[in-house]
Amino acid sequence: MKLPSGIFPAGQQCLSQSCDEMKFVHDVSMPSAYGRMPLGALRVFEAVATHLNFSVAADALNVTPAAVSQQIKTLEAYIQVPLFRRSGRRVEITEEGLELLPAIRDGLEKLESAVHFLKQHGRAGPLQITLTGSFLQAWLLPRIRSLRRKHPEIELRFHTSWELVDFSRTAMHVALRYGRGNYPNLHCEKLLDDWIVPVATPELIKRHGMLERSADLREYPLLEGDDPPWRVWQKSDTQIEWLSRPPVIDDSAGLLVAAEEGLGFALTRWTMVARSLAKGTLRLASKDVMPHGSAYWFVCPRAYLDLPKVARFREWIVAAAQEFPAPR
Repeated sequence: MKLPSGIFPAGQQCLSQSCDEMKFVHDVSMPSAYGRMPLGALRVFEAVATHLNFSVAADALNVTPAAVSQQIKTLEAYIQVPLFRRSGRRVEITEEGLELLPAIRDGLEKLESAVHFLKQHGRAGPLQITLTGSFLQAWLLPRIRSLRRKHPEIELRFHTSWELVDFSRTAMHVALRYGRGNYPNLHCEKLLDDWIVPVATPELIKRHGMLERSADLREYPLLEGDDPPWRVWQKSDTQIEWLSRPPVIDDSAGLLVAAEEGLGFALTRWTMVARSLAKGTLRLASKDVMPHGSAYWFVCPRAYLDLPKVARFREWIVAAAQEFPAPR
């Protein structure tokens, strides 16, 4: 089992490294410093340093203020320097405490990351994927049968949200995100580029004609969404003076339903509407196709790439994305 880099199994020490291997042996003479160090007090110290209040720190840790005070006294006695100055309810961290704090936080984060990784690796439960509801409905679900046929052993659990997740504090394994790809300290791999396209039902296009960027859009029954406004497609910096203000639908899937019902022309993303175009319920309403500045990305912690269920899902979805056609 591969642990995150920089974390070694407890009780082992790196002694030598050859050209092609690193040898580890158990050092029976290792001093029992971990046995003497008040490890529980380190977490309490970090909480008090964060809140600068013993009662608030106690609430955060679900213990009593007296227990927090005792843990801090134990830690101060162990390192033999004061970490906080107390004046009534006022708490100030000492210079020694400020010097110790970054190392404590770094160590606790690494420990939490290692434990969380082992928990995720060892659990035989579902592959947890966070993504937007519109992408799940319009693009991913129509392709899931292919994944099920290839990997029936993978149990899937989807969580729909636009919110970014903290992989170290949630059960998520993979995020499928729409954006610019700026997700630091994570494996980030582009899946799909996207384009902005106007669409409508065949009947509506026959009645009103195709759209032109230079046309007066006030003459058309339009639907307005939150993603790309019509003035972006027109390459105009000014707001359109609507004769009759179109309804605004802030959900991509809902916008397509409204368009398929013939309520108006919709400006949407290619990834969202390609299936409706293939079925013929909607058609492209213009020859102008505009590249979108964002794309879909496969995102996960780098260590999770070694998890079999993540690796298999990644291989499948990358292949599926490569087969997805771009607009002509």
